[in-house]
Amino acid sequence: MGSLGWPEILIIAAVLLLLFGATRLPNMARSLGRSMRIFKSEMDEMRNDRPARGATSDPAALPQSTVADPVVETPEQAEARRQAQAQAQPQVTQVPVQQPAPQEQARPRDDRQGL
Repeated sequence: MGSLGWPEILIIAAVLLLLFGATRLPNMARSLGRSMRIFKSEMDEMRNDRPARGATSDPAALPQSTVADPVVETPEQAEARRQAQAQAQPQVTQVPVQQPAPQEQARPRDDRQGL
């Protein structure tokens, strides 16, 4: 598992040339270069951004957590909520199931009637 030398790099380049062709390789290299440049700039931005976020060590500067008051529902609101739920639920009616009338079973026809 050594490092890549010039002979290995030339072999890899020849394989890439055979696989992708001479016309597509410059476009692929250009696209790879752009992607690497964008990646590096984003990494630099993250490094520069991190100390600015962690710089506030003063507990007074941190946002205070607030606890919301419990929700109190008035009787009118409760009744309106129940009515809305009742209207939202579909009305299901029971339909009695009727048994089908019995039918005669068909008997197999015997083609050998005279024998």
